Amino acid sequence: MASAVSVSNLKKIYPPARAGDTGVAALKGITLEVTEGDFFALLGPNGAGKTTLIGILCGLVYKTAGEANIFGHDTVSDASRAKTYIGLVPQEFNFNIFEKVEDIVTTQAGYYGIPRKQAIKDAEPILKDLGLWEKRHEPSQKLSGGMKRRLMIARALIHSPKLLILDEPTAGVDVELRRHMWAFLRKMNAKGTTIILTTHYLEEAEQLARNVAIINKGEILVHEPMQGFLERHDNKKLEDIYLELIESEKNDPV
Repeated sequence: MASAVSVSNLKKIYPPARAGDTGVAALKGITLEVTEGDFFALLGPNGAGKTTLIGILCGLVYKTAGEANIFGHDTVSDASRAKTYIGLVPQEFNFNIFEKVEDIVTTQAGYYGIPRKQAIKDAEPILKDLGLWEKRHEPSQKLSGGMKRRLMIARALIHSPKLLILDEPTAGVDVELRRHMWAFLRKMNAKGTTIILTTHYLEEAEQLARNVAIINKGEILVHEPMQGFLERHDNKKLEDIYLELIESEKNDPV
């Protein structure tokens, strides 16, 4: 199948904060591929390089070296085209809390050249699927934390992206709502949307993802099918395997 995301020898070194300091190597030449239609889990501890990688893919962070492509379009030389394929759901809420739910979604559509009349029509099924339709005329500050998370997803989907990137989409969400979001994401993936998921809820990754990559200290430790990875570790729970792997990394000599 075609590649939704293709990363080759990708490096990112953040410059030193002060004279005399060394730069921080957030990515140390990683190579990674996500095929079109995949549900892909990108896992790793805080500071592992996940957010930097996502930032480069979305054109929010400049790479130091290497290549990154979205559906064959380079994220630097063909950045405008590459961005049209991506719907990003960041970890932090970043919408106007005084703006109405529907307006947040339709305003996003405008950035992709979608007329407001069409955007309102397109928003209806998305908001209904995410349980936000009855709240569409309310300011977003009145939403619960879980509904705000769903609003972020609705906004990311309004231009029908081929790739949905979710950075901790269920953080702080209760179990019932988390399961509802799982069902919604499975539905989107079944319709052909490629999904990259970062999460600290490893049960979530185990249940949803077909392929997994684990990144730590800017390097890829694991990149393989989820089922094969679990079987290779005697069908332990993903959480147990992950913790053993990260702990062994801590104990390795530098």
